[in-house]
Amino acid sequence: MKTDFEYIVLGLGGFGSAAAYWLSRRAGASVLGLEQFELGHVRGESQDHSRIIRLSYHTPGYVELAKHAFRAWADVERDAGEQLVLKTGGLDFGPRESAIPLSTYSDSMDAAGVTYERLDAREIMRRWPQITVGDEIHGLYQSESGIAMAARGNAAHVRMAREHGATLLDNVPVTTIRAGSGEIAVTAGGTTYRARRLVITAGAWSNQALDPFGVQLPLRVTKEQVTYFATPHAELFTPDRFPIWIWMDDPCFYGFPIFGETGPKAGQDAGGQEVTADTRTFEPDQAALARVTDFLRRHVPKTLGPIIYTKTCLYTLTPDRDFVIDAVPGHPEATIAIGGGHGFKFASLVGRILSELAIDGRTDHDLSPFKIDRPILTLADPPHHYMV
Repeated sequence: MKTDFEYIVLGLGGFGSAAAYWLSRRAGASVLGLEQFELGHVRGESQDHSRIIRLSYHTPGYVELAKHAFRAWADVERDAGEQLVLKTGGLDFGPRESAIPLSTYSDSMDAAGVTYERLDAREIMRRWPQITVGDEIHGLYQSESGIAMAARGNAAHVRMAREHGATLLDNVPVTTIRAGSGEIAVTAGGTTYRARRLVITAGAWSNQALDPFGVQLPLRVTKEQVTYFATPHAELFTPDRFPIWIWMDDPCFYGFPIFGETGPKAGQDAGGQEVTADTRTFEPDQAALARVTDFLRRHVPKTLGPIIYTKTCLYTLTPDRDFVIDAVPGHPEATIAIGGGHGFKFASLVGRILSELAIDGRTDHDLSPFKIDRPILTLADPPHHYMV
């Protein structure tokens, strides 16, 4: 089997499968992707029916990046011949005095030229009688928001990367990474592969992948979960009748109309317990589930019904919740991307950016907020802020 490539992608989840795809569009058979588990596994961060995609974000930079994310997904849809994004509209709502001010989002959309609507409590309940709120609640509605089809998107990236000539291998855990003499050598599944450039998209295993380079980041890995409910009011939660939604306060909750299962889905953002990628369990956190059901009972009561199932995943959290997209310090031949627990909507775009950095050594996107050596990432015990 071929062991010499131009580009190796380490980890084939959301970011990695996208990087392999975008690299393969330009470099074809010169691309190798390595996954330690089976393709489409559920041990990481990006394998479920749905993730939120939206233009509503807390900085103008993220809003601009989100515009490009929609375009990247549309490009993949055309190439793959299948739908990967479903627009439902999106509602951000919460108290007028909250831990996540809506003004941050409206100001950012204003700066980026994105249209949206301001809604008071009465208008929220008029449009969506499924929601119950008091006069102290207000919201923002943005019509482009919706569902990024996570499992389908990952599978499309994998399928199309192979069609463009890439070699993607699963069940090949990495045992060594060595850099030197203008190349990277990666031993995985008992075979050593060599390449000119390495792209690290290892999610919760990022620090293990960085260790051979003498780099460690102050990351926290948490076990998060979402729950699907068999509502007896399914007709009220179809994607044409109910939007994706985010409750903008601490704790922060979010939810989806029915997609992929027979009932809607809801969860708490960044509310999980700290774990490690290798020792986490898949058992539901009952306290977290209680927080979600209590919120739904107060504000979206018709969501509730028998639990279809609760699905766990991991967040790999930087202390400021911003991404890392940068070269590994001292090793320009290696690039890393970490999504901070809100990256899937950007997955195809991040894959495209990683391909540009690997092939061209540059990208037109402003990556300055995502530097690997930004001050907060150099602290041994940095302050953490996860409300974004």
